[in-house]
Amino acid sequence: MGDHAAGAAGEAGDLSAEALEAGRLLFAAECRFLRGAVRGTDLPPSDSPEIAFAGRSNVGKSSLVNALTGRSTLARVAKAPGRTQQLNFVALGPDRAGRRLTLVDMPGYGFARVARETAREWSAVARDYLKGRAPLRRVLVLVDSRHGLKPADESMLDLLDESAVSYQAVLTKADQLTPAQALRAHDASAAALAKRPAAHPEVAVTSAATGAGMPELRAALAALAAIG
Repeated sequence: MGDHAAGAAGEAGDLSAEALEAGRLLFAAECRFLRGAVRGTDLPPSDSPEIAFAGRSNVGKSSLVNALTGRSTLARVAKAPGRTQQLNFVALGPDRAGRRLTLVDMPGYGFARVARETAREWSAVARDYLKGRAPLRRVLVLVDSRHGLKPADESMLDLLDESAVSYQAVLTKADQLTPAQALRAHDASAAALAKRPAAHPEVAVTSAATGAGMPELRAALAALAAIG
């Protein structure tokens, strides 16, 4: 499974050893928590490119951030869905090449048991963040590879399309699929996203548990950091 996931994550780019090393170096650089934002007025100023992580509750956002950075306690991994109630900003770098990146862990969406008032607040801060956030380079929309795109995901993609915010699908928990199942999940997501104007064409296939797909994803994000 691991080899397939890694290949699918980087298959469109055929990433070079240099690109993979750039990704490794950036994500091995100093990493520190900056701020949590519960409303639009809490959003911090930023002098580095930002990558946001979005997805349904319990899809594995915090686990993916931890796996990318190699720090098991950087993003808290919640046992119950809906625990991330704010936007968490994490500063990464600079690395030896001077690259910096800010990672933004967004609140989960689509968890029916969350109180309606709280859900509205989450939606408001997410919308405030997405509207005209100049440093934002891409939103990674995490999708559970076992289940594919759900209506809540489609709603998020609609919002990103309307906001003209570039986004990329990242399939999580691929270690729980066979290679054939992972390939079908990848192809189904790619086909659905091909019709959307703001979607990045590549679909990453990852596993936080095994590390599959992480080197390719690090390389892709380092490339975004390099263009400032």
